[in-house]
Amino acid sequence: MPDKTSRYDLQTTNLERPEVRKPRTRTLRSDIVFTFALAIGLAIAWQLREEVALLYVSALFAVVLMPVIRGVQKIKIGKWSPGRGSAIAIILLAVSGAITLFVLFALPPVVRDMREFLKELPSRGPELLSRLKHLPFASRLDIASLNARLQDYASNFVTYLLTSVSSWASGLFKIIAGIILTIYFLLEGEYAYNWVLSFFAPRRRERLNKTLLRADVRMGRWLLGQGALMLILGVYSTVFLTLLHVRYSYALGVIMGVTNIIPFIGALVSMALVVLCAAIDSWMRVVYVLIAYGIYAQVENSYLTPRIMKSSVDLPGLAIIVSLLLGSAIDGVVGAMVAVPTAVLVAVIVDEYAVQSKEP
Repeated sequence: MPDKTSRYDLQTTNLERPEVRKPRTRTLRSDIVFTFALAIGLAIAWQLREEVALLYVSALFAVVLMPVIRGVQKIKIGKWSPGRGSAIAIILLAVSGAITLFVLFALPPVVRDMREFLKELPSRGPELLSRLKHLPFASRLDIASLNARLQDYASNFVTYLLTSVSSWASGLFKIIAGIILTIYFLLEGEYAYNWVLSFFAPRRRERLNKTLLRADVRMGRWLLGQGALMLILGVYSTVFLTLLHVRYSYALGVIMGVTNIIPFIGALVSMALVVLCAAIDSWMRVVYVLIAYGIYAQVENSYLTPRIMKSSVDLPGLAIIVSLLLGSAIDGVVGAMVAVPTAVLVAVIVDEYAVQSKEP
């Protein structure tokens, strides 16, 4: 006969054992419901793709800026150290102060010269056209038609500004909304992050959390690498523009450094401003500027960017270039700005879940 005590112990153990849920069995009905729900979700996401992209970009910038927030939080003044909200406020005040100083000291000379240029435009217009005639291949240009087009553009400039007010207002609203969303993600992003992780099973949740934390570290380093490239270009531009006696050299150096955060497009826009300012005084300065930037472009593309970006985000140069091309093709300037951090995130996830490591 079996021992009653052992049987009682066994029953007690079974009672204390937590109930194990049986795995749900998949049925045709559940598959159909899941398929329709997925299709509806994708359709809604496509209709709201601009809003979804704004949320993604804001969350990504929050992740990238988090190391800066932590660095500010380490500052101690006596026994006081700033919290996360105070750190965000300090950074916003620093950026606002820098923009204010730039506007106060850099823009007044530009505005003054623009007013003088507009006053002297009727008298200096023929002189400018005569300079164009001495350019290479100028014989192929129809100077008369070019002059007529310039006058037509000048007369329609106010009309163009009035018709583009709505698009400018929409772009400004998106920028403000992106800044506000980024601040909220910096303040409450951890709650949203934990909420998303709660949809996964505990084992998968732990693995996904470790993977995303690795991506967070590498994405934070991207800002340091990009900041180094911006600083190098800003200092280089200020030095050689000052040596060439180009107008507004300090302001142009700052613009060149800041716009370098936008790959390709930022360099083209700022380069156009530099060439325009250099062309006001002498065409030879334009040649010198193009040579100087051509040399820097070769050094940056072949040496600085691969070294700095590879050491910061640990991505090969080819992957960085491909990500920039895809990002700019998908969403223009914004896509190019977030292309490298997104490539880092994708690389970490693919390396964790898709790449098969060799058995030891």
